[in-house]
Amino acid sequence: MTHSKLSHSPRLRYLIDNHKQHLLCNGLKGVEKESLRISKRGAIATTPHPSLLGSALTHPSITTDYSEALLEFITAPFADIKDTLKDLHQIHQFVIQNLDDEMLLATSMPCGINGDKSIPIAAYGDSNIGQMKQIYRQGLAHRYGRTMQSIAGIHFNYSVPKPLWSILKQQSDNPSESLNDFISSGYFGLIRNFQRQGWLILYLFGASSAICKSFFKSRPQLMSQFDELDKYTLYHPFATSLRMSDIGYKSANQASLKIDYNTLKGYVDTLATAINTPYPDYEAIGVKVDEKYQQLSPHILQIENEFYSTVRPKQITNSGETPTSALKNRGVEYVEIRSLDIDVFNPIGIDENKSRFVEAFLLHCLLKESPLQTSDEQEINNNNQLAVAHAGRKPDLKLNQQGKMRPLRSWATDILQSMQPICEILDENSDDKPYSKALKLQQAQVLDADLTPSSKILQAMQQRQQPFGCFGLDASKKHHAYFSSQPPLDKMIVQQFKEMAKESHKKQQQIEMTDVLSFDDFLTHYFAQS
Repeated sequence: MTHSKLSHSPRLRYLIDNHKQHLLCNGLKGVEKESLRISKRGAIATTPHPSLLGSALTHPSITTDYSEALLEFITAPFADIKDTLKDLHQIHQFVIQNLDDEMLLATSMPCGINGDKSIPIAAYGDSNIGQMKQIYRQGLAHRYGRTMQSIAGIHFNYSVPKPLWSILKQQSDNPSESLNDFISSGYFGLIRNFQRQGWLILYLFGASSAICKSFFKSRPQLMSQFDELDKYTLYHPFATSLRMSDIGYKSANQASLKIDYNTLKGYVDTLATAINTPYPDYEAIGVKVDEKYQQLSPHILQIENEFYSTVRPKQITNSGETPTSALKNRGVEYVEIRSLDIDVFNPIGIDENKSRFVEAFLLHCLLKESPLQTSDEQEINNNNQLAVAHAGRKPDLKLNQQGKMRPLRSWATDILQSMQPICEILDENSDDKPYSKALKLQQAQVLDADLTPSSKILQAMQQRQQPFGCFGLDASKKHHAYFSSQPPLDKMIVQQFKEMAKESHKKQQQIEMTDVLSFDDFLTHYFAQS
């Protein structure tokens, strides 16, 4: 097949010249989707995690994130994104059938919150690992407040097709490097390019351009930086993803961290330094006060997960193993993209077109040359992300590309054009060309910002004269009605969910019964890994 006559990266050119471009297909895709449980009137749920959904500690598909009310759904990874989304749809349907008088909030930004105390911290039982998870969240509450932890999003997990790595390694200028090290190096190249160009995800898919004023009850000083849309709503006129802005998971100490994304060793070492470096403000909180844990440690980071980034290198962890130990021992297995807002117009929060575009974009980041990153470039990347989060639809917005200011639309157009041959390759065995279709939809949004989800949300609110909370509640009711009207799940699937819930409760009990270390000793042993 003849591919687009566009300039190819050396890696893509190599694959095409050697007739190996088909190896770009069939990477594994998984989705993690957070959803806040709310009452029918829109208030955050104060009820415990429903027992019928299983144990949040051990269930493979249904757990909780920060809050007891913040559900997290985890799909299995599939080569066909249709299977991934089908899995996510089935999880939603089963959960909604077991929520009694509650719903799932359709938006990323929460409403129905009445200050930090209204947000219950997730509980995971009496085992050492369960206590650790809860104390970690208690530490987050002390450090950042609970409200920002109730923000929900989509995490897109992607694993490059394994046969592709062996072919790409043949082009490597370091033939003595092991395949495992080459794979990790390749993933970090992908990550650096995602950090350079990931602002595009916020522009195209950001869906948090407005916020309930109630979100700021615990941090009223932040309200002054926003415009008032109505009596109950704050916004920025050209915002795309306020979830990904500096009102979210940001702090002065994390802003100063210089995590190394140039090598796996550098990444692990700089994270370990942050986990082992005391921070005066957190020392003032204390670790144990009156024999009760307030946080896991007084250090810059309690554990790796506290460091917020738009993309993470990931390796499947063994029981009790730290994420950095898993990476150090076995290298990078996949990447987790963390910058996707929930699509308020879709019942499961993400659709096939968006998923296919993200897959093609990640392959673009993998195949494109990826120079090592400097600390100055990290700051530029962060500033570009913040600019797009706050004002990405502003017609004259310019971003910093390698030290030169460039219009967002021009840069975005170039990125999409460079993705075209990748989409054509991914489409080769499909008559309906779904990847090219997904790309075309995003090209239209670059040309017309009114087509973006962040703009459509504001348009809908203004047309209906609704504050953001009412808009979000109406969307939640609509999605709830959609799932309630679906044909019943196959009896075998329902039985599988019931068995998973039963087994997860049993597994939690086994963990609690077999703990032999005191919690203090468990924590000492856990941190000794880093």
